[in-house]
Amino acid sequence: MTTVLLCGFEPFGTDAVNPSGDAVRDVAARWRGPEQLVVEVLPVTFAGAAARLAELLDEHDPDTVVCTGLAGGRSRISVERVGVNLIDARIADNDGDQPVDVRSLPGGPPAVFSSLPVKAIVRDASALGIPIETSLSAGSFVCNHVLVHAGAWADAHGRRAGFIHVPWAAGQAPGGEPELPLETIVRALEVAIRTSLDVSVDTAIPGGTIS
Repeated sequence: MTTVLLCGFEPFGTDAVNPSGDAVRDVAARWRGPEQLVVEVLPVTFAGAAARLAELLDEHDPDTVVCTGLAGGRSRISVERVGVNLIDARIADNDGDQPVDVRSLPGGPPAVFSSLPVKAIVRDASALGIPIETSLSAGSFVCNHVLVHAGAWADAHGRRAGFIHVPWAAGQAPGGEPELPLETIVRALEVAIRTSLDVSVDTAIPGGTIS
């Protein structure tokens, strides 16, 4: 049976919630297959997230991996295209760890590209009125770290993996930051999974920026 691994994150720091964790749980609650869906909420820690992801990959050997995390301040869902093999933590993770200028994956390539059909996901979600875009920066914190590890595993095993950043869910954002309804975030993840399963070759439509 085809297996999909969908991961979100626990709340960070003093935050009470993390919309990525809420969304993956909601996707799981209404999943009807036919593929097997494995859902996990990862810790917001460099060591813990990578270790738990490795355990899940080893246990389930998924065909497709979709990881998602919060990008506070962004107003649209962002489908990441590339993870840079670099940790440069502006703040500490939930374990108090703050690595600076070290590799996410020692000995790995300088960058790892998503193997999901990024542009097709944006196309299909946009057709439903979901605010979504491609992104060329997953940052240099734990989300990017997970993208690098998942992407490198997928490349080595002939599978597909990628990362999607989401805004705050409605009613969660501090300081007036942008929000989207949680249902919109959930629907975007469902589209991302289905498109990743159905589209073998990504569509060749413009998705870059000039700045």
